[in-house]
Amino acid sequence: MSNTIASGLPAAFPGTMPTNPTAPTGAEGQETGFGATLKNAIDRVGELGDVSDKQVSELVQGDRQDIHSVMIAVEKADIAFQLMMQVRNKILNAYQEVSRMQF
Repeated sequence: MSNTIASGLPAAFPGTMPTNPTAPTGAEGQETGFGATLKNAIDRVGELGDVSDKQVSELVQGDRQDIHSVMIAVEKADIAFQLMMQVRNKILNAYQEVSRMQF
């Protein structure tokens, strides 16, 4: 699959989209699929947040002089978090829609 906005998470979180989403496990025995993709994306958001926190604390302590890279890291973490929240909202809306269906 290509890393495009149309494919959702992979554009913002490179490396999170399985190469064969229909296979239950990957070549290295790692789990693939929707749940694994979400877990990888959430982990990546956490990593971005940790990196930005570290860079901000280094800037405040005077260990870092490049405010531009710090601001870029903070914005990356913010955008990734906002995207994660939008995906969560879409999943909740889909769940609510399915729960309202009558069989």
